[in-house]
Amino acid sequence: MKSVDVFEAIMGRRSIRAFQNRDVPPEIVDRLIEAARWAPSAGNIQPWEFIIVRNQETKRRLAEAALGQSFIEEAPVAIVVCADEERSARGYGMRGRTLYCIQDTAAAIQNIHLAAYAMGLGTCWVGAFREDEARKVLNIPEGVRPVAIIPVGYPAESPPPRSRRPLKQIIHYEKF
Repeated sequence: MKSVDVFEAIMGRRSIRAFQNRDVPPEIVDRLIEAARWAPSAGNIQPWEFIIVRNQETKRRLAEAALGQSFIEEAPVAIVVCADEERSARGYGMRGRTLYCIQDTAAAIQNIHLAAYAMGLGTCWVGAFREDEARKVLNIPEGVRPVAIIPVGYPAESPPPRSRRPLKQIIHYEKF
């Protein structure tokens, strides 16, 4: 496996929406989840749950729930990252339920993207989907919220970098 500098991964990663017709072995997916579980979390509560989807019909239904984003079903694997709101609430009440579990899963999601890039895989962070539909498709219990659908595969495209706001527009010193 190639070694990738963290800044290369951060700046080189792209949202991939076209995938090669090539499987991603289970051990590679396990490594992505391993990277995800090392993300920081409030109070080390680790409120994340990961649903690995390979079934074509399930991916089709997820793509439909995701407002027709068909590239989800074209990827060999989709990882659905969920936040266990109840787990976070036990530690931090309403703030845990409404914020910390989302922050924690977002950190885990970013780790998946960076680890995938380092292993030559492509991913896309899909947040636009009907939660209730995704919940039904995947039998997700109440109190657990699907946060992102991440299609994973070997990229069949190489998008150029997107623009970023200049530092001077986003940095504030001492006060806003």
